[in-house]
Amino acid sequence: MHKDFRVIVITAPDFLPDEAEAIAALLDAGAWRVHVRKPGADAAEVQALIEAVPERYYSRISLHDSHELVFTYGIGGVHLNSRNPEPPDGFTGLVSRSCHSFGELAEYAPVCDYMFLSPIFDSISKEGYVSRFLLEGIRRSSHDPGSGVDWRRVFALGGVCPDNIRRAADAGFGGAAVLGYIWEPYKRDADAGALVSRFKGLCF
Repeated sequence: MHKDFRVIVITAPDFLPDEAEAIAALLDAGAWRVHVRKPGADAAEVQALIEAVPERYYSRISLHDSHELVFTYGIGGVHLNSRNPEPPDGFTGLVSRSCHSFGELAEYAPVCDYMFLSPIFDSISKEGYVSRFLLEGIRRSSHDPGSGVDWRRVFALGGVCPDNIRRAADAGFGGAAVLGYIWEPYKRDADAGALVSRFKGLCF
């Protein structure tokens, strides 16, 4: 992987077989962070997943829900959304948020360490969730000091795979977030080795 371009893996919304081991394997393989996104889960289910992951990885995990667990386990990040619009009081780790327009990027940049922009390419995991951005427009913005956006802190999300990840990097993104490309085959085969191979296919 290019040293300045980082890859985040977002978990599938459902719990998967041996998922904690898969998360650890992805972090070992070079994923910058893993975002635990389980929107239908309660805190006890998220807690059980965290406890199955070796503690040495906790600083490289971000939670989309059950933010109170960051203090219990020393989790390194929280991701803001409509359910959790503010980080918990006293949290000093990394804060991120999903955005769907240049305006949102500029709005949330002051309170976030990094942000996702989506959908950049046609989604692999969400049917009908198609690209809404032209890479040339992103490239122009990334070279415009007056754009109000530090694109080194913006991650491309939506349909990212080995065939297009270089295009995201060339457009000016500081990284990419992946979900469907990594997890859809794993849902069928639960093959951690193949999972890691797919991740390494993103590296350049």
